[in-house]
Amino acid sequence: MGVILNFADTDFLDDPYPTYAALRGEAGVSPQSTALGEMYPVTRYEEVEFVLRNPEIFSSRAMNLPGQQGSDTSLIGQDPPIHTRQRNIINRGFTPRRVAALEARVVERVEELFAGFEGQEKIDLVEELVAPLPVIVIAELLGLDPGRHREFKAWADAMIVGATAPGSGGEPGESLAASLDAFRANLLGAIEARRKQPEDDLISILVHAEEEGGVLNSNQLLNFVQLLVAAGSETTTNLLGTAVQQLASDPVLQKRVREDLSLIPALIDETLRFDSPVQMVMRRTERETEIAGTKLPFDALVFAIVGSANRDSAHFPDPDRFDIDRSTAGFLSFGLGAHFCLGSSLARLEARIALEAVLTRWSRIELATPSIEKLRSFLVRGPRALPLAVEWQGN
Repeated sequence: MGVILNFADTDFLDDPYPTYAALRGEAGVSPQSTALGEMYPVTRYEEVEFVLRNPEIFSSRAMNLPGQQGSDTSLIGQDPPIHTRQRNIINRGFTPRRVAALEARVVERVEELFAGFEGQEKIDLVEELVAPLPVIVIAELLGLDPGRHREFKAWADAMIVGATAPGSGGEPGESLAASLDAFRANLLGAIEARRKQPEDDLISILVHAEEEGGVLNSNQLLNFVQLLVAAGSETTTNLLGTAVQQLASDPVLQKRVREDLSLIPALIDETLRFDSPVQMVMRRTERETEIAGTKLPFDALVFAIVGSANRDSAHFPDPDRFDIDRSTAGFLSFGLGAHFCLGSSLARLEARIALEAVLTRWSRIELATPSIEKLRSFLVRGPRALPLAVEWQGN
């Protein structure tokens, strides 16, 4: 019997990488039985890249998020040409100029969050910084009330973590479904308000954007805003939490980066490669095809495991070692091709500014607990909490 991929196994959720390594060592791609049905895990770099580069064979319709309504599915669950047309509209909110213009605002938000725990020597950094920051930034970008960031984060957790927790079967339970309904109703209210009275925010840009005579309808726009709040907050939070965990676990690395902040982009990229915030994406085969000598039938559910591909020694030598001096070229944490992450530049901006603050405000950071529990999700990966003992500069 081959390696079993058990999404409900606590040991797997704590550290999936030994299982991924064992799957990469197997011949072919063996089907696995999961709560989502029979699926095919693709784990080697070359094959994961092949899946991501060929949407005509591997459809993204498998990625539709829970709680979506109507035929206008989320951007993440669409294929070209519909995906291309809508993405061209949505790209207007993520131009390099617009993202760069956010830097001063992100710096202000980081400073405000640090002011909330100024002088404390013990802190849960997930609770106080890395969870609220991305939600606040996204809320402001969209034109939502940033003061409701905890509520938005709870909705994001319900959508992403709640639907991918052990035993969820890919769908939220009744209480989470009710929460998602409230989330969508709130977002729809904001969208309709911008239709009547546009402002200088992303929702207004998207509401009024036209391309070749077409506009995003309410359902398409609602699905995208829902996706941005959920996926954007989860991924950036997990990237930041994992990066700080690495710094707190390695005093030599921490000292080196603190003394040379120009290393922060390399720290971010190696964090993304080493412990990807999004571990895998789902696809459905559009026709019978073959991967690694294994024939896959039409409509097979394929899991392209980017977390495994990023640890493939055929592409990244000594992959289980965290090394900010390595070349991370080609890591797949932001996806590839048509579905390359829209918010990647914003995530990098937020992570850089937050890490600069962590390393300049504190002269020392250490883990306050011997182990850090990870999120109970097979899809996204990061610390549930990050208790730190810190020493403030000048103390």
